[in-house]
Amino acid sequence: RVPARTVIWAAGVTASSLARTLGGVAGAEVDRAGRVTVEPDLSLPGHPEVLAVGDMVRIRREGAEPLVLPGLAPVAMQQGRYAARLVRDRLAGRQTAPFQYHDKGNLATIGRASAVADLNFVKLSGPVAWLGWLAVHLFYLIGFQNRYLVLIRWSYSYVTHGRGARLITEPPPPPDA
Repeated sequence: RVPARTVIWAAGVTASSLARTLGGVAGAEVDRAGRVTVEPDLSLPGHPEVLAVGDMVRIRREGAEPLVLPGLAPVAMQQGRYAARLVRDRLAGRQTAPFQYHDKGNLATIGRASAVADLNFVKLSGPVAWLGWLAVHLFYLIGFQNRYLVLIRWSYSYVTHGRGARLITEPPPPPDA
């Protein structure tokens, strides 16, 4: 907890302009954040051949407000896998169930060798949560080489106390005339 009198949220919460374009072309509803409303199978209304996923969509529900899922990688990953299965099943002539998001919890690093984890069945913090964060992120990388290189870079950064991001506070030098 950080004591403060005022907390300001300054992250972007607007969908990609592609969502508004898709909504306009398909005649689909677009909310004020720019998310296009899709069918429960993630297709554009009236266009079952066009699928949209990620933080640019909200999902139509019968008799309820459209479902807006968090703009997080796990949502897009699950929607991407669902869309791939949907295309495969349609080509094979099989019916599919509507998309259902399964929340597996949240992980966040909060400092050197420290993280928080809310995995729905257990809450952790500190080095154990940090090791869990590392393991999960390595697991979801594609290919052994990518996992190995990222692990080497993270290890080097950890041992050398390297910072993950550097701020550039000086203007670039003028170009040579």
